[in-house]
Amino acid sequence: MKIGFIGCGNMAKAMINGILAGNLASHGEVMASAKTEATRQKIREQLGILAAESNREVAEYAQIVFLAVKPQFFEEVLAEIRPAVRQQIFVSLAPGKTIAWLQERLGDGAKIIRTMPNTPAMVGAGMTALCKNEAVTQEEAAAVCALCDSFGKTEMVSESMIDVVTGVSGSSPAYVFMFLEAMADAAVADGMPRAQAYRFAAQAVMGSAKLMLETGEHPGVLKDMVCSPAGTTIEAVRVLEEKGLRSAVIEAQRACVKKAKGL
Repeated sequence: MKIGFIGCGNMAKAMINGILAGNLASHGEVMASAKTEATRQKIREQLGILAAESNREVAEYAQIVFLAVKPQFFEEVLAEIRPAVRQQIFVSLAPGKTIAWLQERLGDGAKIIRTMPNTPAMVGAGMTALCKNEAVTQEEAAAVCALCDSFGKTEMVSESMIDVVTGVSGSSPAYVFMFLEAMADAAVADGMPRAQAYRFAAQAVMGSAKLMLETGEHPGVLKDMVCSPAGTTIEAVRVLEEKGLRSAVIEAQRACVKKAKGL
């Protein structure tokens, strides 16, 4: 299977590394485009894959084409590759660009999958949502899911949920990093060296997420397991509730979704 990436930023590189590590394609079966020769040389040297001279070259080469450029460049890129559209599967990574919008620019018969990955894909722990148009068969969708599973977890969703996914997993690593930074700041304030504080905070967050996923327990149940009567944890929880942690997260995430719908 020949796989192409139009754009080769951090997310595309994470995806390419996962695909190669999972032996889902060889280095000679993956091609990526970049604007400058310097960047194309880095693609060859760092990833060991084919570097295209143009976006259209990628579209003409690949059976599955990942559109990994920023949303503001989509109009220009889709106009460039439109003449090369045949039976490839086009996989969009852009928030806000609907299947209908993409199909209008690629043509009625174009096979389109819309996705929302996230940056933990860089360490093989990403979360990706996919939805497809009717031109994409279930077998083709499964093939794209398999590629995305190589750098994390993947779930099919309805297109109406893609913007919600942007809030809950696409952008949420930034919220988590802010939470980690705040936890570490508090530990530093109480005397812990910063590097050590980051390790303790990060391991606690990673372990908590793993505990919830592997036990299947409701997060409220797991929270209650830590909160002993008149103990230290319930005192911290009381202050978090007093300061509006839940409300702040909900409002921030809903603002993220609103922004995604307006792109």
